[in-house]
Amino acid sequence: MRVVFLDRASLKAQVRKPAFAAEYIEYAKTAVGEIVPRLSGAAVAIINKVPMRADTLQQLPQLKMIAVAATGYDVVDVEYCQQHGIAVANIRNYAVHTVPEHAFAMILALRRNLLSYRQDVEAGVWNKSEQFCCLTHDIGDLHGATLGIIGEGAIGQATAAIGRAFGMRVLFADHPPPKMAGVVFTSHDEVLAQSDVVSLHCPLLPATRNLIDMSAFRKMKRNALLINTARGGLVDEAALIQALDAGLIAGAGFDVLTVEPPTDGHPLLDLRRPNFILTPHVAWASDGAMQFLADQLIDNIDAWASGNPQHLVTSLG
Repeated sequence: MRVVFLDRASLKAQVRKPAFAAEYIEYAKTAVGEIVPRLSGAAVAIINKVPMRADTLQQLPQLKMIAVAATGYDVVDVEYCQQHGIAVANIRNYAVHTVPEHAFAMILALRRNLLSYRQDVEAGVWNKSEQFCCLTHDIGDLHGATLGIIGEGAIGQATAAIGRAFGMRVLFADHPPPKMAGVVFTSHDEVLAQSDVVSLHCPLLPATRNLIDMSAFRKMKRNALLINTARGGLVDEAALIQALDAGLIAGAGFDVLTVEPPTDGHPLLDLRRPNFILTPHVAWASDGAMQFLADQLIDNIDAWASGNPQHLVTSLG
């Protein structure tokens, strides 16, 4: 069988050849117009962010499996794949440490106003202080604060564990099934209203697109932080800017945008304020997490080829 990795440059790790592959081909990146010719005759496509929509899949009758090198699979037309017997597998539980750590790096920086204090030091404000310290910005503790989590999967649970270690009260937002067994849920609106930090760890689905909009921001505390290390489309980005400008929330930390990479002129790229942190979709990308992902990626393909598929997001047969 031919196996083709369409965007190999998106993964900084060692990727072994699938055990059964007669031919294994890697491309650093692939434009939409190159997908069909590059996958011609391939049984397995490995992708990260290359879109696999119905109009593309219709032209690939030999394709039997799509292995997604990520947890999110919104780039794949799963319904088409299910109807046409194409297996789709994603990565599970690979970023359960690195994403929560990144989220808390942003939470701590914002809650303690580290960026504002760094700016004051660089501007010479401390040098002019009449005291040994420079108390120009509020500093909030995490101990005793409330952490609201939207998404109770492995990453959401790991984020909750870190929050509890800091002495935070943790709330999980209620949502339609499926739900994690044993988790106590609070209504979505109550989580927004009670939380000092709201952290997003849910998938991007039609039901969750623009989940955090202007209505949601108005329900949040004025001292609250919004952290998004999940998917950019979960938040209405124009509403986020309005909320920060109006002081509806105290700050935000984002690792994701609706369009990635962003184009010049994207409004969040131009947002220069100490209560907003934007990182370039790297929360997942510790060296250990990427190697774990690469190993599970090929494990998924080998398991499918052996007739014992794992981590499928399609229900085949």
